Amino acid sequence: MPPVTITQAIQHAQSLGLERLDAQLLALHALGRASSERAWLLAHGNDPMPDDAGAQLRAHAVHRAGGVPLAYITGFKEFYGLPLQVDARVLDPRADTETLVDWALERMDAQAPASLIDLGTGSGAIALALKHSRSQWQVHALDYSADALAVAAANAARLGLGVQFHQGSWLQHMPQCFALIVSNPPYIAAQDAHLAALTHEPVQALASGSDGLDDIRSIIRQAPSHLQADGWLLLEHGYYQAGTVRTLLQDAGFASVQSRCDIAGIERCSGGQWLAGADTSI
Repeated sequence: MPPVTITQAIQHAQSLGLERLDAQLLALHALGRASSERAWLLAHGNDPMPDDAGAQLRAHAVHRAGGVPLAYITGFKEFYGLPLQVDARVLDPRADTETLVDWALERMDAQAPASLIDLGTGSGAIALALKHSRSQWQVHALDYSADALAVAAANAARLGLGVQFHQGSWLQHMPQCFALIVSNPPYIAAQDAHLAALTHEPVQALASGSDGLDDIRSIIRQAPSHLQADGWLLLEHGYYQAGTVRTLLQDAGFASVQSRCDIAGIERCSGGQWLAGADTSI
């Protein structure tokens, strides 16, 4: 029997229900090649698939077909151009969240030093992207989970990015004020049917009360006393929550309340500015 080729091994992975891209990326991972080398696969598709790489691809394809995020299998995910190491202790970073990073970079003076914090940092994706883009900023990152902080801190050390990490429940015990607060908090309703497809990711980083907004309410309530004059609060939320989050921000006294769309045109983030002289007792 002739040896199985790389193309045939990929086709077998697809037969298990994988998208072609996922099958190709898992093949590259099994072969010890970079995820950017898909052209190499096409050029070497008739090469024999090494037995050990083929066995690894088959095992990983079964896991991926069972819903395990690709990033958990390969151990890494690119976010805002940064290669992040991720595992089941943190959420798989989504491209949609890059919208929040873009907006944060726009809201701040690129040249001036500033202090900001990323709440619920997980893998550190947002905080590390901001620090990498603006090295002069003092970037803090907070998470309730010690496991998540270990992942984020390891990413920061590996990438050589100086982020200060804190453990806590949102801003409850943070003593300082910031020019910018950003967060991609849990925002899925506890009974939402979408959670069934996310069982491999930490549920505490996904679900937030009966309507998915408990944590966003907490952050909006706490943020005014931790924002510098004219500072901004920017939040990621679900695809149908923009109007409600804008109302929550307006009711809390924020000005210039607005939303931003992701690359699919969905209102993915909402935020507002805490003006000098605003009432922090609200």
